[in-house]
Amino acid sequence: MTVRPVFGLVLSGGESRRMGQDKALLIRDGKSQLRYLTDLLLGCVERVFVSAREDQQDDEERGRYAQIIDRYENIGPVAGILSALEEYPEVDWLVVACDLPNIDSDTLRYLLEQRSTSNPFTAYTSSHDGLPEPLCAVYRCGCVDIVRQFVDDGVNCPRKILIRSATHLLEQPNPRALDNVNTPEDLRESILSAQ
Repeated sequence: MTVRPVFGLVLSGGESRRMGQDKALLIRDGKSQLRYLTDLLLGCVERVFVSAREDQQDDEERGRYAQIIDRYENIGPVAGILSALEEYPEVDWLVVACDLPNIDSDTLRYLLEQRSTSNPFTAYTSSHDGLPEPLCAVYRCGCVDIVRQFVDDGVNCPRKILIRSATHLLEQPNPRALDNVNTPEDLRESILSAQ
């Protein structure tokens, strides 16, 4: 069996409307959440990219990293995922959203170790609602056509894509690892702080 390379993608192209500030730039132990996640992924995969909108590519923090610029607009995080799948279709992608303050290397490593060799997607089951967690998931080599077809059909929600596909689901080793921060209230209850 051929072992394909795995690349990491930090989704950082959101507009952070509910938060009111760029979530990728929230501070964790003296460094940005973007840097924390990039460092975490570098310990697990061969290469790491930051997903960004075109108007973010010259941002000082995002500019530190290899970037994949969104090829699509106004379709949410699937824009970054699909852009990465199209840019490097021959690899498996470990995709992680930038707003996960509790994510840890054990969660990422377990996901990679348990990823399916046949299903197009491997994801954790949410500890809150039992549905797939698409923003900490493995998107397998060859799934680009599946994702593109959903987008072409107007399905832009990554969770709906995984629900409607043959997704290999795992229980989270750390049930809080995928809790995200979307609002100032979430931020106050997390380990992150404003810039």
